[in-house]
Order: sequence, then structure tokens, then C-alpha cells
Amino acid sequence: MESESKLAGDLQGSAGLLSQPKAVWAVAFACVISFMGLGLVDPILPAIAEQLHASKSQVSLLFTSYNLVTGIAMLITGVVSSRLGVKWTLLSGMVLTIIFTALGGASHTIGQIVGFRAGWGLGNALFIATALSAIVGFSRSGTAKAIILYEAALGLGISVGPLLGGELGSISWRGPFYGVSVLMVIGFIFILFVLPKTPKPKQTSSIADPFRALGYPALLTLAIVAFLYNFGFFTLMAYSPYVMKLDEHGLGYVFFGWGIMLAITSVLVAPKLQRRYSLVKSISWMLTLFAVDLGVMAVGTINHSPATVIVAVIAAGIFLGINNTLITTAVMQAAPVERATASASYSFVRFLGGALSPWLAGKLSEWSTPQSPFWFGAFMVMLGVMVLILRRRHLDHINMSTGH
Repeated sequence: MESESKLAGDLQGSAGLLSQPKAVWAVAFACVISFMGLGLVDPILPAIAEQLHASKSQVSLLFTSYNLVTGIAMLITGVVSSRLGVKWTLLSGMVLTIIFTALGGASHTIGQIVGFRAGWGLGNALFIATALSAIVGFSRSGTAKAIILYEAALGLGISVGPLLGGELGSISWRGPFYGVSVLMVIGFIFILFVLPKTPKPKQTSSIADPFRALGYPALLTLAIVAFLYNFGFFTLMAYSPYVMKLDEHGLGYVFFGWGIMLAITSVLVAPKLQRRYSLVKSISWMLTLFAVDLGVMAVGTINHSPATVIVAVIAAGIFLGINNTLITTAVMQAAPVERATASASYSFVRFLGGALSPWLAGKLSEWSTPQSPFWFGAFMVMLGVMVLILRRRHLDHINMSTGH
């Protein structure tokens, strides 16, 4: 009941979403740049496959290596941040990203790019796990509104990234890699000079803390659900560019539309849904609609209708934007552990799904039919809904509804 009232207070707090200290805006700005990196490479996936003579499953390893290292590295983010402090952990992650994105742009084989994307994943892990807890920690407006701001930065970065990726990718597939590196330098300077020096935590974390946190049923439930729905998410991200039959510019515009939908719904729609309906009901409906949307992509692929797939990809941003905000808010309230630890343990599990799913999507299209990755993604998302419903009693302490 205590955490329920805390969450209700967060949602109805008097402090406005935009009433934040400079530290929050500094981290949010850097988040936008960091998340641009995810969407920036989407428009160039077919170009990399063609120019480096690689299969879809080989190119999908760009996501697999990135997500696998990000997930595993999440286990050490608490250890690092408890020793370096928030500011220097963020800066360390950004330095690694700057180095490995530049090396990725200078690569000559698909194997080199995959390897350097793994290094990029390490930098990403140090940054994103710390960034979320930093925004929540520095915020004056409560956990829920701070998370909305974080998700808005995510949506903005993901939406602008493909536009820039499409423009740079039309010149060369190397352009987006160099683009991320340059943007991260700007973000690094911003954090270095704007973010105040933060004291190190009084207690240092151990690598066992994230595993212990997963011992709490609520956090484990949310992590498993995220692991499963990431099969749908990264099928969309890593595989859909091949069936839309668009050039770099076209793919950039499609994922820009997707990201805009994600950003708008995460900020404006998710809080209203959570106030009116229970958390479990809201997440279940959003994931079910996302699974149906993946089914529409499969049908569009069967009927050789790229337009159907394009509309479905953009529409997916609506369901994913709402779901991301709801589930991230729940994670922050799910267990009586440090926010950074909760974020790290949850992200460790979900990124493992993000590591396996892109490669599997590419392989399924080679083993079976072009539409099979979408059907499989939809199945895994619905499996996540089943897990959520069957284990909903573990979420009772955060499963609040102020409506019907």
C-alpha cells in the first residue's frame, strides 16, 4: 500500500513535468543523443547487407552484439556507478560510445562492425542504466513524471535518429556511425560542464545485487515480460526495413513517424491510461495490440504490400510508447532496492531477448518465409501477456487504478 500511495502521489504531484533542475535537462539532452544511436542505423541495414555482401541474419548481428553486451554489462553498472559516481559513470559510457562508433564507421567487414557494436553496447549500458536513475534522482516532480521525461527523451532520440541516419546513410553507410560519434562528443561536453558533481553512494554495490533484486517476484515478472515482448520490438527494428522496399531516406521517414508516435503517447497518453485503468490491464492491452500489429505486418508481407507494413510500423509506436512508460514506471516501484539496481537487473533480462531476437528474425526469414519473423514476434509478445496475467498477483502493490 505504501508504494501504491507513493506512485499515486507521483502521478498527481504538484510539480510540473517541465519544472526540473538543470541537471535533469543535461541528462535528458544526453539521452536524446544516446537514443538517436538506436534508430540511426535502421535506414542503413539493407545498404550494409548489399555493400558488404552480408545476409540479413549477419547484419542483424549488429543488434545482437549490441544488445548482448548491453545486457551483460548492466550487471556491472551498479558496481561502477557506486565507485565512480553518477557523473563519471555517464561520462565513461559516453567516451566508450564515441570511440566504438567511430571505429564502426571505419570498418571494412561485417565482422568488424559487429565487434565494434559490442563495444558501443558496453558504453550504452553504462550510460542508460545510470541516466534513468539520475533523472529520477535529480527530478523535483516525482518518479512517474521523471520517467515520462526519460521516455520522451527516448522517443525524441529514436524519432530524430532515423531522419539523420537516412540523410547520412544516403551519402555512405558509414555516415551514421560517424554521426553518432560526433553527437556524443557534444553530449559529453554538455554533461561535463552542466551536470553538478554528485557524491558517491555511501554503500558500494556488488555484482550480485541485480541477481538478488530478481528474487523479488514483481521485478522478475516485469523482466520476463520485457524479455518476451522484445522479440516483437527488435523484429520490427531489425527486420522490417527489408520488407518495406524503401531507400535510406524512405526508411528514415518511416522510423521518424514511428518515433514521433512513441514520444507523443509515452508523454501524453500513458499517464491517463494508468490513472484510469490498472497497470496490468493497460500493459496487457498495449502488448496485445502490438502483437496484432505485427500480424498486420506479416499479412502485408504475404500480400507484397510494403504500404501495409509501413503503416503498421508507424502505428506500433503508439503501443510501444505507452507500454514503455507504464512498464518502466512499474520497474521503479517493483522492489525495495536502489533504482539503479532495479533498472540494471530488469535491463539485463530484457536485453537478452533483444540480443537473440534480431538474429532469429533474420534466420527465420532464411529458413522459412519472409513473413515468419513477424508471426513469431507476435507469438512471443502474446506469451508475455500470458505471463503478465498469470503472475499479476505479484504486482498488486503497484497495480493501482484511480478510475473504474
